[in-house]
Amino acid sequence: MANPVLAKAFDTRRQQAPAGPITATDDVMTGNGVIRSFAILSALFVPAAIFGWTQFDGESFPSWVLGAFVVAIVAVIAGSLKPTWAPFIGPVYAVVEGSIVGVVSRLYETAYDGLIVQAIIATTVTTFVMAVLYVTRTIEVTARLRSIVTGATLAVFAFYLISFGLSFFDIGVPLIWDSGLLGIGFSLLVIGIAAFNLLLDFDLIERGVKAHAPGYMNWYAAFGLMVTIVWLYLEFLRLLSKLQRR
Repeated sequence: MANPVLAKAFDTRRQQAPAGPITATDDVMTGNGVIRSFAILSALFVPAAIFGWTQFDGESFPSWVLGAFVVAIVAVIAGSLKPTWAPFIGPVYAVVEGSIVGVVSRLYETAYDGLIVQAIIATTVTTFVMAVLYVTRTIEVTARLRSIVTGATLAVFAFYLISFGLSFFDIGVPLIWDSGLLGIGFSLLVIGIAAFNLLLDFDLIERGVKAHAPGYMNWYAAFGLMVTIVWLYLEFLRLLSKLQRR
């Protein structure tokens, strides 16, 4: 969920940064700060996911899921537009999205035994591989790449929102759920876009730390990384379920 618009702010912050070393008490973005923020969000996400898992009875979604979904979408949009809100929105997202992921995971596991473990492994391996590709500079994150990935992400987001709206009129979008070649190809494309968002997240962290960005960026970066990883996991669930139905 990296925001390329912040590049200008990073440059300004770099110019204003003190010449001396940055200490742990400075209110700036640090690698440890991002890790700490991500750990806190994860500590909220996991119990919420366990709660969501226990709420699915194997037949119908709990009544609160739709409301939680709306809250999660609003949190992602608000957090993207207002990075300063990340310390407050991030925890809200972690709890709400965690509960949704728990319900969805139970649904898939009920239909396809063992699918959850496969999706977790696939997500972990993909995240590790993208981290290696980023650190080794096998793939350089340029302004052009940021623009392409951001545009593709917004297109997918809009497509999903439209399909969600159409579902209220009993109009389905075959590409999302179809287990045919086109449906599988679509899922692979979306997974690729989500994976490249990881590169943007890593780049955001590196540039923010180097630019001595404000401390709230620790939460913004951790929040964005969690959004991307959750998205990647859900897409792997969808892809693996399609493969099971073939």
